[in-house]
Amino acid sequence: METVAKLLARKNKEKITMLTVYSASIATVLNNTDIDMLLIGDSLGTVFQGKKDTISVTLEEMIYHGSVVRRGAPDKFLVVDLPFMSYQVNAEESLINAGQIMKQTGANAVKLEGASAVVLESIRKMTAAGIPVVAHLGFTPQSVNGLSGYKVQGKDDPSAEKIKSEAKLVETAGAFMVTLEMVPAKLAKEITQELSIPTIGIGAGADCDGQVLVIDDMLGLYPGAPKFVKRYADLDKQVAQAAANYIKEVKAQQFPDAAHSF
Repeated sequence: METVAKLLARKNKEKITMLTVYSASIATVLNNTDIDMLLIGDSLGTVFQGKKDTISVTLEEMIYHGSVVRRGAPDKFLVVDLPFMSYQVNAEESLINAGQIMKQTGANAVKLEGASAVVLESIRKMTAAGIPVVAHLGFTPQSVNGLSGYKVQGKDDPSAEKIKSEAKLVETAGAFMVTLEMVPAKLAKEITQELSIPTIGIGAGADCDGQVLVIDDMLGLYPGAPKFVKRYADLDKQVAQAAANYIKEVKAQQFPDAAHSF
């Protein structure tokens, strides 16, 4: 299994791979691959639950899915998102909630969005308590309403400088890694070069220290995948075809046959 120290040592040497997953079945498959990290993202709200955003995802749901994925992937470095309003109130509450995730899921780290004063203090308290933290900057899905939709961030100089500043702040606060979502590739490259901790890109170009995608997106199972997603398979078509074959055989009384009966 990867460790924080091993992941830090990978910067500028070897790209880090991460996939977002929500189920034990998929986690079991990935446990037998060379994937470096698994993320249980609050994107389960949209991808798994079919909601329009991640706002309503609860701490209990994150703990549930984190536990499920850990059972499927006991050998992988696991990161679990802190959901909306589980860390924005105060640092003490943030620490308690992060501790609950670590204790109940067996995760190796937690992830949180932004770089507000409360978030920075939360990162400091978590790391002081021995909880590794991954930061998340650029487009932050939990702030979708304040950002007026799903939009690329850091396109002009003031907003780019703000994200750069935030990246340095979360590093100083103690984050050992930072995810950069939907920012221009040039900006992501500059941030990656300026930080001593690894950057993980999602829609942020090729120069980050690693990449993350949602497994459902890259397998072609989620119809609402963003523009930056590359489909590595077309499982939507295969699932539909398999279902059609099943329906046909049942109606024709070809299934179950002798080989599939007792």
